[in-house]
Amino acid sequence: MLTLPKSCAAPILGLALAALGFGAPAWAEPVASKPAIPARALAKLSHVAALVKAGSDIRIVAFGSSSTEGSGASSPAAAYPAQLQEDLQGRLDIAGAKHPIVTVLNRGKGGDDAEAMARRLDRDVLAERPDLVIWQTGSNDPMTGVTVERFTELTRQGITAMRAAGSDVILMDQQWCRRLSTTNGAERYGEALHSLAAELDVPVIRRHALMRTWAASGLLSPAQMIGPDGLHMTDAGYDRLAKAATAQILVNAGLIPADPLRN
Repeated sequence: MLTLPKSCAAPILGLALAALGFGAPAWAEPVASKPAIPARALAKLSHVAALVKAGSDIRIVAFGSSSTEGSGASSPAAAYPAQLQEDLQGRLDIAGAKHPIVTVLNRGKGGDDAEAMARRLDRDVLAERPDLVIWQTGSNDPMTGVTVERFTELTRQGITAMRAAGSDVILMDQQWCRRLSTTNGAERYGEALHSLAAELDVPVIRRHALMRTWAASGLLSPAQMIGPDGLHMTDAGYDRLAKAATAQILVNAGLIPADPLRN
């Protein structure tokens, strides 16, 4: 197992703890102290782990909608995929992991729901032959009218296709924001995503819980995480999200201790 120096591992594990999403205030209301999604056995990223051990390069596709594309960011470099590439490369370099080169391809497209992403899966994901796919999904579907059942079906098909092509997969759930909080039934898509992830043993970056935790801890206020449109993340929000994604990858690849993160 790759062991990170204490100075490096501690902040990563701190972010990993935040992924549990313990008590945090909503936009204007208190919430319970327990996470909305129960913990489950830790899923594995075996392909990524093998690449790091061998010192091989890692090719990642960040697949999704506007949160992946970087809507709300001041520049493409401030979007989470670009920041993830820099952060993950830095963590592996510090750990002396035989210096694999990390490449993160941004394949986000603003406004995409599950139907739109299914139509470009072959071209934008499978054709790139990624070692890992981070799939951010479920935010636009409640606003475009894709049913929960159809969303679940298409997400299942996508995960199956990615794995059949040899890629590890991580899902990313909805952002915590005013726009989705006031969209009727939006929470059902997050619940469906987590249920499917548990069924298929897929790790999840719990963005919704993370953002609530950042607000509860005073790390970032809702206004610092989400822009004036009430939907898209800011540079500061994307920065924190990239660091959380780095922690998720390292933990699920078995490169830092699994406890206390359980996805």
